Amino acid sequence: MRKVLVTLGLLLVLGACKKEDDPVEIVPPRFLSEVAPENDAEIRAFLDSHFYNYEDFENPPANFDFRIVLDTIAGDNSDKRPLSEFVQSGTTLVNSFEFTVDYNETDIEHTYYYFTAREGEGPKPSVADSVFVRYQGQLLDGNLFDQVADGGVWFDLAQIQAPLQGFRGFTEGMQHFKTGGTPIVNNDGTFSVENYGVGMFIFPSGLGGFNSLTARIPQYSPLIFQVDLLTYNPTDHDGDGIPSIQEDLNGNGYLYDDNTDADYENDINSNRFADFLDSDDDGDGYRTRLEITFDQEGNPVFLDTDGDGIFDHLDADSWPPSAEEEDN
Repeated sequence: MRKVLVTLGLLLVLGACKKEDDPVEIVPPRFLSEVAPENDAEIRAFLDSHFYNYEDFENPPANFDFRIVLDTIAGDNSDKRPLSEFVQSGTTLVNSFEFTVDYNETDIEHTYYYFTAREGEGPKPSVADSVFVRYQGQLLDGNLFDQVADGGVWFDLAQIQAPLQGFRGFTEGMQHFKTGGTPIVNNDGTFSVENYGVGMFIFPSGLGGFNSLTARIPQYSPLIFQVDLLTYNPTDHDGDGIPSIQEDLNGNGYLYDDNTDADYENDINSNRFADFLDSDDDGDGYRTRLEITFDQEGNPVFLDTDGDGIFDHLDADSWPPSAEEEDN
């Protein structure tokens, strides 16, 4: 995941290697609505023809590492239960602006599949949180393209789902697993976690790189991730006092299409910031943090001082805080 993006420089180098009189084939990007069902058929065929070491998870042998191992149902393994008997599915809508394509498609449904091999004992993260994981990423043909097998690595799930990042499916999958117990700090400064969640998810290319050209992932390839979810941190990306997941106003799990003051930002030729990255969500000149209050547990409480049914921090016409509050 960290190394699979190809830079424009590499593309220029590859182009420079062609002779001047060689014809250049320009292949237009395929449509999301065309690729999604093809990918789904590939994924479902994989789920029907492969199994994982579920028997080890049901009765863990001594020194079992709780790692998922995939294999084909054939020969001595012909009696194994296929992955299709274990998985659940989720759907999400994808839009063409998330990729470098020259057409406009909106709300194209994509299906992803996931299963839990070992239930964690902690809570589940949201699609907006940061997770500490071990993982392995591979193609349907078994070729690995990335992994962190030891220790672990932090991922900001909201950042991964950003347009052009290519791993929105990773974010969608992680929300279905539980973390482990309370982290134990070791003498060397590292920490360990027990009873963490172990699972796997598969998603189509529209939730991955889609038409991106990379060294290890072919275009339009479905992706498989095996993950150990060790722990997570809730996030407030813009520091406005509202957890980022609560700024997913339309509740679709995608944070980048919630922008209350998009028209204002366009009018002033500003960069556009989704609400979870914007410290002044309604563009009225008053920081969001000044237009909300907090309960005794520190949770945000939303106000509607003018009674129009729109919370103050999302309403540019709401009564502003006093000068004294602003000074503070």
